[in-house]
Parts: sequence; structure tokens; C-alpha cells
Amino acid sequence: MASTPPPLGAHVDQEDPIAQARARGAHIVQIFLGDPQSYKGPVVRYEGGAEALRAAADEAGIGIYVHAPYPINVASTNNRIRIPGRKLLQQHVSAAAQIGARGVIVHGGHLGADQDAATGFDNWRKCIDGLEMPVPLLIENTAGGDNAMARRLEAIARLWDAIGQADGGDTVGFCLDTCHAHAGGNDLGTLVDQVRAITGRIDLVHANDSRDVFDSGADRHTNLGDGHIDPDALADVIRAAAAPTLVETPGGEQGQAADIAWLRGRLA
Repeated sequence: MASTPPPLGAHVDQEDPIAQARARGAHIVQIFLGDPQSYKGPVVRYEGGAEALRAAADEAGIGIYVHAPYPINVASTNNRIRIPGRKLLQQHVSAAAQIGARGVIVHGGHLGADQDAATGFDNWRKCIDGLEMPVPLLIENTAGGDNAMARRLEAIARLWDAIGQADGGDTVGFCLDTCHAHAGGNDLGTLVDQVRAITGRIDLVHANDSRDVFDSGADRHTNLGDGHIDPDALADVIRAAAAPTLVETPGGEQGQAADIAWLRGRLA
């Protein structure tokens, strides 16, 4: 008997994510709260605010995930990056709880090429030690950087060892991005088993094709079936992960609806 496909959805604008979910045939959505390129605090733009969005999502049966801003790099050795990043991450986790989000996704971050990676992993431990998590924090693997905290499996293993020593480490989950994994030089054929062996879990999948070749280090998404990832391999990852799955692909409503339909067809 075929297994039940996971909940599928897309990254959408936050002004009315419920309407955008319905337009795409989605059961889950991912949004930013505010400017994804800024250190400014979270903003709920849904009419009526956080409580109204929470109520609307509950009524519609739509699950919401929040993606933290891109500048956050809690691994950094630079106090002027790390400390504001921690503060901003806490603000987004707290705001996500107010809208009833299922989790907050944040990138693993990186250090400079000549810096000791051990410092970055320990900075992650310190961050988790001090973070209040009313909703789970999901760390996402990244595509580029030779001294990235979550690009290659060896680094993810060191990151998880560090997080495991922190208070609240068991509230931290993993978000697997297929484009990032491919561009980061990880074999999709064995990836799910390897990630689970390290983290014990996969809480969310970002299903994205890659505009670039394997191990390119380039984070450039494209629509499913249009890039360099073998379509069967991509579908196999989603099937094996058996976790809620979001597309972060171009083309707006039409492009993302087509990608969600692509996934449903492959996973049926």
C-alpha cells in the first residue's frame, strides 16, 4: 500500500498567506515576518495582526512556518553580527509563536575561511542555551561556503554535537533543502539516511530544483524538473523524508501550484 503523501505547500507573501495557500492547493505555507534582508524586528502584515492570522490559519487548516531573516549568523565570531542575530532570532521565534507557527527556519551560518570552525559550533551551543523556544527552531542546510556550519554532512554532525550539549537542544529540528544539498555537494541518493543518522530527525523539507551543477556552492532555486537535480532523485528524497514539504520556487502562484502538483503526481 502506498504511503500517504506529506503535507505540501509553498513560500508565499505574508499579507494573506491563507488565500495564497488556497490558490496553490497548499496545506502549509512559509512566510517571512518583515524584511528578510534586515535586522529590523518581525512585523505581522496580515489584516488584524497575529491573533487574526492564527485564527484564520486554524479555521482553514493551514499550517504556517516562519523563515528567519537571512542576515542572522549566530555562528559568527563578530560580536556586531552574532549578538544582533541572536536577538533577532529570539524576536522571530516569539512572534512565530504568536501566530501559531509550527516552527522557525534559520540558516546554519558560516565563518570566514581562515577562522576555526569549532568556535562557530560553540557559538551555536551558546545561542541555543539562551534561546526561549515556544515553537521549534529548524536549522536548514546551506549551499555555499567552505567554512559553513551546515553545508556538508561532517559539519552538520559537529553542529548537532554542539547543539546536543545545550539546554533546549532537543527543541531544535532540521530542515532539509534539496537545492542546497545538491549545490553543497551532498549525494541525494543517501542523504536522508545520513541526515537522520546525524540528527535523528527531518522536520521539514524545502523541495527546490537547482539552476546549478552538483557541488557548485550556488544557492539558486528553479522549478521542479527544470534544473540539474534528477527528478526521480528529488522525489525519492521527499518520499524518504516523509516530512511536511514546501517549495521555494519561482513563478508566483502559477509556478508554485505547478510544482505542488508535480510533487503530488510523483508521490501518489
